[in-house]
This record gives sequence, structure tokens and C-alpha cells, in this order.
Amino acid sequence: MSEQQAPPFSAWEREIAARYLRARRDEGGVALIAVISFIAITLAVSVLIIVISVMNGFRSDLSNLILGFNGHDYVVVAGQSPAERDAALARIRAVPHVIQAVPVVESEAFAQSQDGAAGAVVRGVDPADLKAMKLIAGNIKDGSLAGFGAGDDGGDHLLLGARLAQSLGVRAGDPVTLTGPSGAATALGTVPIQKTYVVGGVFEVGMSEYDQTFVYMPLKQAQLFFNRGAGVDYIEVKLDDVDLAPSIKPALTEAGGRGAVVSDWTEKNQDYFGALQVEHNVMFLILALLVLIASLNIISALVMLVKNKARDIAILRTIGARQSSILRIFFLCGSAIGAAGTAAGVAIGVLFCAFIVPIQHFVEWLFGVKVFNAKIYFLSQLPARLDIGEVVIITVFSLLCAFLSTLYPAWRASRLDPVEALRYE
Repeated sequence: MSEQQAPPFSAWEREIAARYLRARRDEGGVALIAVISFIAITLAVSVLIIVISVMNGFRSDLSNLILGFNGHDYVVVAGQSPAERDAALARIRAVPHVIQAVPVVESEAFAQSQDGAAGAVVRGVDPADLKAMKLIAGNIKDGSLAGFGAGDDGGDHLLLGARLAQSLGVRAGDPVTLTGPSGAATALGTVPIQKTYVVGGVFEVGMSEYDQTFVYMPLKQAQLFFNRGAGVDYIEVKLDDVDLAPSIKPALTEAGGRGAVVSDWTEKNQDYFGALQVEHNVMFLILALLVLIASLNIISALVMLVKNKARDIAILRTIGARQSSILRIFFLCGSAIGAAGTAAGVAIGVLFCAFIVPIQHFVEWLFGVKVFNAKIYFLSQLPARLDIGEVVIITVFSLLCAFLSTLYPAWRASRLDPVEALRYE
């Protein structure tokens, strides 16, 4: 088949492009520059995938913990009698998509033991509701729920977060003294209430902020301790789909009855989740620029290749090769570097994310340091969540950058005058 009849990117064009990429420096090749370009693109793409996946993992794990530990909607029914509140609670549980509605008393307190002291947030919940909270009841690391809520007044057993128990130096069965913010009024003023409880169990949900802060107390005992009478602070509502939380608020308001005020998790955590999204977008943009900069190395490689292969270009033009064929040959050279670097970067990034926990443990073992401190990052291990859509976007973006970077040097090669090229050889 003659060159005029050969289709674009035909076998002879691909063969010449491959030969140029394999050529050594003394043969007019640019193998070293091509390797550097390949490595740069590989590192940039893999780093972009790894960082974005880790950020996705952080956002996903923290979101799951926050929404698993806390409610999706909150109904405040202040001013209602116990009978009215119980009726409202029944109506709320009957609202479509509601899977749990829990009356809660919540307040801050000061926890003390023989070995330490720390501030805490005490949540009073009914024992049956606590057992239905899988994130808590399913993560008891010490003790049990056996004594939680025993007795007419709720008993004296508490559940402590693992890090809070560690700070206080207590385990299941040990005493803990709580000091509340309000108490009995005397001639000298209000005296803070203080009572000693027994640690019935220790839970660990995997988010250090919660494990360090929260104490669960039987609802009746919390009402007594915090002087709430028969009232509660709010009703915590969980749904089968957290994204429905804003849209279901009118139905919950109606079900809540007189004086009910409803808020949802998007309002309570708006700044937090908004900051995570902004951070994700900015980091993606910055690392995408690194991919672009890495792809620009292809220009240097092709410019050197065109200069070294000027005589070959002239000979090809002399024997009948069209300008478009020369352009495609050098376009293939640059595109091959970009495509290979992108493929290697995607493979490394995906494998790194798949084995990120073993890699974390190996690095910690090798250097003897803690590379992921749960006290700082809230999670017990480094998370990574691959988003196939983002991986595809990164791949397409990297290939596009590589292809565009080859166009100008390839165009310059196609415009090379064969007479001038041979004259100075």
C-alpha cells in the first residue's frame, strides 16, 4: 500500500514512532528525557488519585461516623407534657422513612476518678433505644449493657467512651464521679450536683472525638441528675436515607405537635461538610495542575527528538511522506509517553489505595513512628475510598494534557523543510 493510500496511524507510522522512542542518545534518540517525562506523569497521576481517594475516605468515614453516632433530624418538643410528648413520639415513629426516634437528655458534666479528670458530654437515653444503636451497642470493648438501666430510677451504670475511660484510668466496674452544671439552690447559691456511678461498659466507635467525650446514662437517671423532671432536651430521629433529612422536616414538625421545632444534620454540620467539600475541590485543582506540568515535559522530549531526527524527517519527506504523516508519527511518540505514564500512574494509585492500611503499618514498623495519629485525625486508621468516576476524570484529563502537549512539537516537525534539513547535515 502506498503512503497516499495508507490510512492515518497506519502500521508504518506506528513502527517509525516506536523506533524513535527506542533509539539511544547516540542514535539521535531521547530515551532519558522520555523516561523522565514518563516518571513525572506517573507520579503526578498516582499522587492525584491517592490524595483524592484518601480525602474521599476521610469524608466518607467521618460522615458515616457522625451520622451513625448522631441523629439525622432533631425534634425539640419543649413545653409539652409527658403524655403529649409520648403521643408526639409515636407519631414521629410513624412518619415514612423514620427508622428510630429516641428521646434524649444531653448536658455537659465533669468526670472524675482516682487517677484523672476530664470534661464529658452526657447523653441520657432509654436502655432499649441504646441497645438498638448498633454503633454503640455493637462496639462494647469492656463490660456489657447488662446493668444499664436496671432499677426504677435507671440504676447507676454508665457507658464511657474508650479514650475517656483511658484518660480517667478506669475500666468496667470502677467508680466514676460526675459533677453536673446545675443542682440544688441554697442560701449561698446553686450548688453543683455530684454523684458517683459505676462504669458498666466501655465503647469504642473509632472516632477519637466521640470516644474521648461521650458518656451514656439511662434516661431516667439523666432526668434526675440534670434536674429535667419528666422532660427531655430533644428527640433524635434517624432515617433510612440521610439525604431525606431536609425534605422530611415538615412531616416531622407536624408529627411533633404543639411547639415542635425541627432541625437536621445538614444545618448542624453545614460548616464542617462545606469545608470538606471546598478542601476536596481545591486539592483536586492543585494536583491536576501538577499533572499538567508533568505533561509539559513531553514538549521538551519531542523538541529534542525533532531536532535529532531532522535528517530522517527530510528523507521521509523526500521519498513521499506527507506532512500529516510526519505530524502523526511525532504525535504518536508523545502520546505513547503520556498514555504509558497515565496507565502506570492509575495502576500505582489504585493499588496503593487498595493496600493503604498494610502500607501504613509497614511504614510505622519500618521507621518506628506513628504516621497516623488518631487523636489528631479522629479516625483509627488511614482511610481511602476510590471513586471510579474521579479515576476516569483523572485518566481522561492526563491523556488530554499529554495529547495537547504533543501537538506543537509534532506540528513543527511536519513543517520542517527537507531541503534546509539536508543542507545542514
